[in-house]
Amino acid sequence: MAEHPLLQNDVKAGIARAPACTLVIFGAGGDLTKRLLMPALYNLSSGGLLSKDLKIIGVDHNANDDAGWRKDLTDTMQSFTKDKSAEFHADHIDAASWGFIAERLHFFQGDFEKDESYKALAEKIEGNAIFYCAVAARFFGPVVDGLGKAGLLKQTDDAFRRVVIEKPFGSDLASAKALNARILKQADENQFYRIDHFLGKETVQSIMAIRFANGIFEPLWRREYVDHVQITAAETVGVEMRGSFYEPTGALRDMVPNHMFQLLCMVAMEPPNSFDAEAVRTEKAKLAEAVKPIQPDHAVRGQYTAGREQGRDVPAYRDEPNVATDSNTETYVALKLEIDNWRWAGVPFYVRTGKRMAGRLTEIAIHFKPAPYRLFRDTPTDAVAPNVMRIQIDPDAGETTEINVKAPGPQMRLGRVETSFFYKDFFDEKPNVGYETLLYDCMTGDATLFQRADNIEAGWAAVEPLLDAWRSAPVEPYAAGSAGPKAADDLLARDGRKWLPLPVEA
Repeated sequence: MAEHPLLQNDVKAGIARAPACTLVIFGAGGDLTKRLLMPALYNLSSGGLLSKDLKIIGVDHNANDDAGWRKDLTDTMQSFTKDKSAEFHADHIDAASWGFIAERLHFFQGDFEKDESYKALAEKIEGNAIFYCAVAARFFGPVVDGLGKAGLLKQTDDAFRRVVIEKPFGSDLASAKALNARILKQADENQFYRIDHFLGKETVQSIMAIRFANGIFEPLWRREYVDHVQITAAETVGVEMRGSFYEPTGALRDMVPNHMFQLLCMVAMEPPNSFDAEAVRTEKAKLAEAVKPIQPDHAVRGQYTAGREQGRDVPAYRDEPNVATDSNTETYVALKLEIDNWRWAGVPFYVRTGKRMAGRLTEIAIHFKPAPYRLFRDTPTDAVAPNVMRIQIDPDAGETTEINVKAPGPQMRLGRVETSFFYKDFFDEKPNVGYETLLYDCMTGDATLFQRADNIEAGWAAVEPLLDAWRSAPVEPYAAGSAGPKAADDLLARDGRKWLPLPVEA
């Protein structure tokens, strides 16, 4: 195969190409492969970060062949240029970058639950290999079992074997423990890469840089100076065509033990001794284990009703396809978390996530304790407002900090201003889906951004009381296009606090 011109781009950036490997994707015809994995591989190709000896094998139970799979994926990639709402949108698809991927695509028809499929697959693989489970969660165990029985997970000094497992990793603590026990019978912990695409977002990774690379922030990042923290992941989209998945899952299982807890760990963990993968993952696990089990009186569950969003009428959750007309599944969760460690004792962390919200926003807001009012008691100032630092992840990545200054005029009167930066103003941002870094890290063996078994289990342990209590508890309705149920406001009001407003999308 001729040397590809893109293979020299990484030299300029000072980033090494990933080593040669065979990437086996179980679920070749699935949505995840089309929408996220292929765009991520395309972006890595554009950056010259992939080996010329990369081989990609797609496994699916439906019939296809190499040419058919390549055409299907090529058509999908081209469709992204016409859909600005897609998670990956580009003005055009570079022929050389996509061609690099397309010519390495090979299709393999096989049944995920039959041993003979893995025996046949083994004949196509030698050397380094990554097995990606882009399949429904019920297949995670069978796929790993099949790989293990066929000897595909045996490593040597010259060849690694790794398995990437998507979420949801279990549906409660017992099932997560059972799945961990099952897969660890087939391979070692360091061979499993439990993926959470939130951690592939540049601004999520940047939290560690903001915290640990700036002397003006880290000394204040503790209970003596922080009043409380708000973590928000609000979506404007509804469940839409995912009703059959969402009905037995709900917002709590879908978002909290994984996405929201990963954001929590990044913002609240202790400084690791280094950026070695195990050092970082150990601190994240320790933080997750320090979260007290969440009691029902510290939690709110809601479900969206019909309303208006972005100028159009949208249906209630119960009117979505494949949703029961009397569904009790929550589409919104608000929680008060307590962390039982030295740094955060007494500091509440408020978490909220929901669908069909007033605006799309993912951010972490650190509310610092206000300065003493005494100095300003004889001035027109009513109070000294607390400083709020907002680390914005989506849709506009950046950071803003609210501070008090003197307002112009003859009297000492305080005014609030914002200092801010946005990544797009300082860095050349390219379309990405959040999987680029994660795929590259898996190929290079860097597990820093992947979850370890103890971290996964600690997240489920924290929400276990809610899973038990919410089996029959009613949901509180909230109108689509609103900020959520009233009970979520009451949750903070009991502590004398309130949520930051969501952006309102017209």
